[in-house]
Amino acid sequence: MPRKVAVVLFNLGGPDSPAAIKPFLLNLFRDKAILRVPFFVRPFLARIIARSRLKPATENYAILGGRSPLLELTEAQARALEAAMPDLEVRCFIAMRYWHPMSLAAARAVKAWKPDEVVLLPLYPQYSTTTTGSSLTAWREAAAQAGLIAPTTALCCYPTDPGFAAATAARIRAEWDRARATLDPAVPLRVLFSAHGLPEAIVKAGDPYQWQVEQTVQAVLEAWGAPGIDAAICYQSRATPQKWIDPSTEEEIERAGRERTALLVVPIAFVSEHSETLVELDVEYRQLADRVGVPGYFRVPTQNDDPAFIASLADLVRHARAAGPGLCSHQGGRFCDGRHGDCPFATHGAPQAARQPNDRVAADEVTPAGADA
Repeated sequence: MPRKVAVVLFNLGGPDSPAAIKPFLLNLFRDKAILRVPFFVRPFLARIIARSRLKPATENYAILGGRSPLLELTEAQARALEAAMPDLEVRCFIAMRYWHPMSLAAARAVKAWKPDEVVLLPLYPQYSTTTTGSSLTAWREAAAQAGLIAPTTALCCYPTDPGFAAATAARIRAEWDRARATLDPAVPLRVLFSAHGLPEAIVKAGDPYQWQVEQTVQAVLEAWGAPGIDAAICYQSRATPQKWIDPSTEEEIERAGRERTALLVVPIAFVSEHSETLVELDVEYRQLADRVGVPGYFRVPTQNDDPAFIASLADLVRHARAAGPGLCSHQGGRFCDGRHGDCPFATHGAPQAARQPNDRVAADEVTPAGADA
């Protein structure tokens, strides 16, 4: 009989009704991996930030019919991933971080299915303590509460996985051709890779996210095989008053306006459509581009359940099973270089200097950086 493999898809989650927007925001900003202030301050500050974000968030979700499409899109990815691995008895479960279904419900469902092994698969290609790290912490606590005991492999990241890079490059290439066919040949076209931003302090503390985004862009451009492409990286969705990593997407759009350069925007850290692509990129930034005179504004769709992307996820599950149980990257061992102290391979187990490239950490040791901040 094929082994029963439970694949748990980590994602952010999104409100499923207008009434869910406020509690969703509160869940987000109460996360100690997101809001890194003393624990006795966090609940009060979270309420203040959530209150300030409620009106714009409600307006954004109203454009989407009052709810996020993320759960349905993740469910479609889950069903496609199951179908892509006919050699195994695979069932995918969804663990959203800030709205239902959350980790505890997913862990209970996994336990009821009685798998032979579990693979934790983040739908965040690049590792951050604020996304995959936070989800891993929530999963460990939920699995313990649910009494789930099974060999578990956690995939921490896959920023330069060849299958993922090739699938992404194919989508960019198709949209590039459409954009060029629309534009005057004399108008230059820049590929603008837009990723969710982070407070600069989190990156300076050792979070590898920004470096991994840069590695993804390099891998995608190499997979595309189009030398001489004008490309830039930027960051969107600033949510708190601190200084965030730059350049911002707004700054890059304004630069393109001054230079009269058309833009092909690529959401490089998102693999599913949601408010930050469908509203922020497609509505707000398009309006900004029109105001500042960008001669053409195009956007590459996220991967969603694109067959090439799903095939890359299936390969990642197979690689993770071969590397586990424990913690692994798409390369098996540690992917980040030594500068990034918040890489999970650096923050657990053997000291960083003693860890070998293919060393792995037991899954029950994983408590991502930022969890105790």
